[in-house]
Amino acid sequence: MTGMETLLLLLLISSIPVVAVLFWFRLSRYPFTFPMFAVSLLAGAVSVFPALLLQHIITERGFFNINFGKWDFFAYNFIHIALTEELGRLIMLIILFLLFRRFFYRGSVEITQGEEAPETADSRVYTDTMACAAGLIAGFGFAVIESAVYGASDASNTLLRAFTAAPLHGACGARVGVSIAMFTRSPGRAVSRFLIAVALHGIYNIMLGIPGLLTSAAAVLIAVSALASSILMIRNGMKEISA
Repeated sequence: MTGMETLLLLLLISSIPVVAVLFWFRLSRYPFTFPMFAVSLLAGAVSVFPALLLQHIITERGFFNINFGKWDFFAYNFIHIALTEELGRLIMLIILFLLFRRFFYRGSVEITQGEEAPETADSRVYTDTMACAAGLIAGFGFAVIESAVYGASDASNTLLRAFTAAPLHGACGARVGVSIAMFTRSPGRAVSRFLIAVALHGIYNIMLGIPGLLTSAAAVLIAVSALASSILMIRNGMKEISA
């Protein structure tokens, strides 16, 4: 098998969660169009680059030349990995929501004679649900690129990452998306949602970094349970929107 064929296979395997969510959205007839699905996926994939840039800046400025002692392992996983990747996702989702504001804020931002109409409970549900769904998809987009990169160096690891790292990134992306949507009306809750995403990401990385079956199982449990709660929020929100 050639290098290009191997890369395509790795990308295909890494895309399994993406295809599953796409079928879920289409079969359930959710008001999340395919173009928006594709754009959200692209935003997530592109978020790899600001994350890498942030990691480079942190490293170049000597942050990790500081001796954290016994906390070095935690600083690396929570700051160098989790925080930078979630910030990269945050940046790209903000750009996405600004470019497609009328879609993601439909019903919550009604323009009347040049002024925004007051936000209602229904409009908040719509905004939060759409942002959560976009974040979930963006997280999977990030995971596709990351899994392919990891798989290029260790192909046997790609399938495992597709079913552990992908759900983790999707769950964190959903929380980052919601944090953006609710920031103007509840900054405190928005920041807490973002920090929860960073915490989940960091704990997951730490569990994978500690050898042992129990820690690996804990990492899988964190990823799957976090994804399940995100899916539940999207499903319940979509039901309210469609009602």
